[in-house]
Amino acid sequence: MRRYARIIGTGSYLPPRRLTNDDLAAELAQRGLETSDEWIVERTGIRARHFAAPDVTSSDLALEASKNAIEAAGITAQDIDLIIVATSTPDMVFPSTAAILQHKLGITNGCPAFDVQAVCSGFVYAMTVADSMIQSGAAKRVLVVGSEVFSRILDFNDRTTCVLFGDGAGAVVLEASEEPGILATELHADGSHVGILCVPGTVSGGNVLGDPLLKMDGQAVFKLAVSVLDKAARATLEKAGLTDADIDWLIPHQANIRIMQSTARKLKLSMDKVVVTVDQHGNTSAASIPLALDHGVRTGQVKKGQTVLLEGVGGGFTWGAVLLKM
Repeated sequence: MRRYARIIGTGSYLPPRRLTNDDLAAELAQRGLETSDEWIVERTGIRARHFAAPDVTSSDLALEASKNAIEAAGITAQDIDLIIVATSTPDMVFPSTAAILQHKLGITNGCPAFDVQAVCSGFVYAMTVADSMIQSGAAKRVLVVGSEVFSRILDFNDRTTCVLFGDGAGAVVLEASEEPGILATELHADGSHVGILCVPGTVSGGNVLGDPLLKMDGQAVFKLAVSVLDKAARATLEKAGLTDADIDWLIPHQANIRIMQSTARKLKLSMDKVVVTVDQHGNTSAASIPLALDHGVRTGQVKKGQTVLLEGVGGGFTWGAVLLKM
C-alpha cells in the first residue's frame, strides 16, 4: 500500500502594515523616485503588499501561520514530528528559522527541524522533501512553512524591484495517509543563472561584504520562468498519469500576473482556475504559494478531493511543481 503525504490543514499570516501602490509611490517620491499605481499594475498586477514591522522576524510570521495550520488540522503542536521552513530571509545566520519556530511553538518532542533555501521555489522544494520523508516512513506529520521578510533585502532606490515584493508566511500540515495526497513532484535547478536574481552579499568578520540587496534582471527572469514552469508542470502531470484537463486549480508562485497568465495559457487553463493573490500580497517569495493555497481553501475555492498543481520558480535558478489531491 502506497503511503501518501496528504494536507490536513493550511494556515497563513500577513503582517498588519499594508501598503497600496499609492502609499509606496508616495514613500518613493520622498527619495526622488517616480512610480505610480498604473505603472505597477500594468506590468505586474500588484496593487498592495504587506511589510513587517522592523522588530518582526521570519519566525514570528511563521509562528502565526503555523498556529493557524495546526488548528485547521485539528492536532496539537506536539503531534508534529518534522518541521521544514522555506525561507531566504532567516532570523539569523544560524540556527535555522525552523529550530527557532519549534521553540516558539513550544514543541518539546525533539523532532528534527531545518530550513530549505530555494528562494521563490522554496515551498515546492520543502513540500517535496516532506513528501519523501513521509513516504520513507521517517515522518508522520510534517509542518511545512514558507516565511519571508523580503522588505529587509529590497533596494528602495531601485523602483523596478522594490515595488514587487512583500512579507508574509503560509503553512501546511502534511500527514501520512492511505488516501491520495501528493501525487507527483518535480524539482530542478540551473546554477548558471545565478546572476539574474540574487542578493550578492555576505557577512565576514563582522562586516557586510558585497551588496546585501536584491538584484534582478526582470526580462531574463520572465523568459526563463515561463519556459521552465510549463515543462515542470507537464513532467509532474505525466508522472501522475494525468493531463492538464485534470487540474481543478493551478496555484503558481505569485510573482507577476503576466507569468501566471502565460503559464495558465500553456496549460489550456482559464484564469478562473488559477488562485490569484499577487494583487494583494505582491511577491512574498517562499511564502507566496502557501499563502495563496490557504486563501483558496478559506474562501471555499479549493475543496477536498480536488486536484491542485502548485508550481514555483525562483533564484538559483530553481523551479519545480507539486501535484496533489486535497
